[in-house]
Amino acid sequence: MARFAVRRLEDVPRIPIEEPGDPEWYPLQHYFGFTAFGANVYVASEAGGDLLGAHDETASRQEELYLVVAGEAAFTLDGETVDAPAVTVVAVPDPTVVRGATAKTAGTAVVALGGEAREEFRSSWQPKWFERAPQL
Repeated sequence: MARFAVRRLEDVPRIPIEEPGDPEWYPLQHYFGFTAFGANVYVASEAGGDLLGAHDETASRQEELYLVVAGEAAFTLDGETVDAPAVTVVAVPDPTVVRGATAKTAGTAVVALGGEAREEFRSSWQPKWFERAPQL
């Protein structure tokens, strides 16, 4: 694996669309070879199309974070629907939450990050930097 890489999103090979209305899927984790977390980008080809099919992560124990980077999505989280316009962050630390998303506009793009939950996050960041940072 390369020590680093820089690509425009459109230069990352996509997973072929199987069904009309499916999003374009850019498998970043696979392409770049990450092993610490999953990373994908989903781009809706049309309004009303699925961005994320309804699923949970019970089996994988993954926590997931979604960032809407363009357009507007409607996320459904355990049956509750919330609007998520561009620059909205949707955090799903509980793997048992059933989640899915549809595009409210064509071109809606969502970055999805996920990884298996651990007892604590380990980082090179110093704890003192977070002393005044609130948490949910």
